[in-house]
Amino acid sequence: MTLEELLNKTCLIGLSYFDLNGDALKQTQHAGKVIKVDAEMGITVQLHSTLTQETPEFILPPNLDAWYKAPAGHYKHAASGVDIENPDFLVTWDIHRTQETRSDGQHEWWEWAPNLQAPSVGS
Repeated sequence: MTLEELLNKTCLIGLSYFDLNGDALKQTQHAGKVIKVDAEMGITVQLHSTLTQETPEFILPPNLDAWYKAPAGHYKHAASGVDIENPDFLVTWDIHRTQETRSDGQHEWWEWAPNLQAPSVGS
């Protein structure tokens, strides 16, 4: 698969955030359609949600290791507003904090790691 093959494909995105000790901070889900791909800038997904009228763009790293063919089905997550039927791909990333919050106002830094095992889908 190439980056270009993702264009106009739909995806369900699962993100897990971890602190410096590896403890889980939160998990989020998003769904949308790939609208741009760039080997340096990343994979841009136009998000859709039933909770708002906005359709923000979300940029994922340009790494295809986190992309898996999705089994057919209806994926719904009320808390995030995700409601998608038969997405093309499931995408999962672990995002690790790499430094503590700083008092001088600098940004926190995060390292993205693709999940290398296909996500399991419950029935």
